[in-house]
Amino acid sequence: MKHEALRLYEYHVWANEKVFERLQEVPEGVSEQEVPSVFPTITQTLAHMLKTDYVWLLAMKGESYEEVGQKVGVLLQELKGKNVHELRKLFAESAQQFRDFFGQISMDDTSPYTHPALGTVHARYADIVQHIANHGTYHRGNISAMLRQMGHAGASSDYIFYLFETSAVEQ
Repeated sequence: MKHEALRLYEYHVWANEKVFERLQEVPEGVSEQEVPSVFPTITQTLAHMLKTDYVWLLAMKGESYEEVGQKVGVLLQELKGKNVHELRKLFAESAQQFRDFFGQISMDDTSPYTHPALGTVHARYADIVQHIANHGTYHRGNISAMLRQMGHAGASSDYIFYLFETSAVEQ
């Protein structure tokens, strides 16, 4: 049976894709329009989401805080100026990297995560996946709010919609 954390990760990927589908429907330039929010633009929010997913993938792979910081610095340079279409492709590549990694581990195994100010926590891979999905949900909500501020509907990315779309539903 598939681990619940894997399903939660697939929801995260699905929900991100729903956001990208919605962004295709709005006028060009909306994703670069500045609004008062957590991040100034939708593309900056998406770049933050992608960066954070990357941080956790590297951390789950056992890379140190310092190694992660160096690689994230490179990624941030690469993300500068990326548009929504380019970010969508990078999100798809990231999802495949996660799936490849998940094929090598057990979600119930634990791994240490060390932060210079917070110390070390030993967490199951499943717990980190839950954090990734929760973080994504928070920022997808930011994007929906930003779209509404600009007069556009947000994406419907609630977990229940995922279940209805991806599960066999009795008629």
